[in-house]
Amino acid sequence: MTAIRSALAPADEAARIAAFAGAFTLEATRPSAADIAALAVLERGTRIYLSAVPNRPAEESVAAAVRVRAAGMDPVPHVAVRNFPSHAAVDDFLARLNGEAAVDKVLVIAGDRAESGPLRSAHDVIATGALQRRGIRTIGIAGYPHGHPAIGDEALTRALADKIAAAEAGGLAVEIVTQFCFEAGPILDFIAKVRSSGFGHPVRIGLAGPTSFTALMRYAARCGVRTSAQAMARRSGLMRQMFAMSTPDDIVRSLAQAAPAAVALHYFSFGGIPAAARWARAVADGRFALDADGGFRAEA
Repeated sequence: MTAIRSALAPADEAARIAAFAGAFTLEATRPSAADIAALAVLERGTRIYLSAVPNRPAEESVAAAVRVRAAGMDPVPHVAVRNFPSHAAVDDFLARLNGEAAVDKVLVIAGDRAESGPLRSAHDVIATGALQRRGIRTIGIAGYPHGHPAIGDEALTRALADKIAAAEAGGLAVEIVTQFCFEAGPILDFIAKVRSSGFGHPVRIGLAGPTSFTALMRYAARCGVRTSAQAMARRSGLMRQMFAMSTPDDIVRSLAQAAPAAVALHYFSFGGIPAAARWARAVADGRFALDADGGFRAEA
């Protein structure tokens, strides 16, 4: 997608980008002690989403949430329902998260496992009331601007509506958190579709933080995101991305120019938590320079 061109003066556009990028969240997978120490560059209370890794014990997520909370951040663990053998196991997990790490926000997803116990979908947990009983007040649910490799668009829309209805019936606040995306166009189309369907809930747009091109393509294939090498090449030059870190500056700039309401950014730390945290903080602080290609260059 060609970047949306701004009619604002450069200083005004930079200020708009910084304001738009300010309320970001970050996603981490099995963060180390060094990773958590690197979060110190962020504002206290920043939400740190903690990925659920298939076939890893729930204890890991609890321990990570405890460490993130101790570092002054707000842990938001994933609850991948297919990873649990029973409702009782989910209940125990939620109880520990709330009791040991004061968790009151989670992202509820089905999970990537093909096999499962009695729990197949996020709705199977949202509708039970277990989240509220264990102190959860806000949930994230998944959104797919690029579509889902195994689920049609109509089914995705119905599932989104069902999860929102079940959450609101139980008094839970809802945010939509999307899979990571490569272009602004599908993101803006997704937001327009969500709003036209009557959902005014906050949307967090998933973007890959500073990441090598090869790593980004590996994660794209693993997550089933439909994209192409041509789309990636348009971002800032295929060869440069193969040997350097790719950043989502052009997407952030385009989204800030479009200024969609109740939308914030959610960075996946594929290239490492320290790099993602530093880059996101620099952008939010306005420490970047606009470039002529429709993006910007953040300070190292």
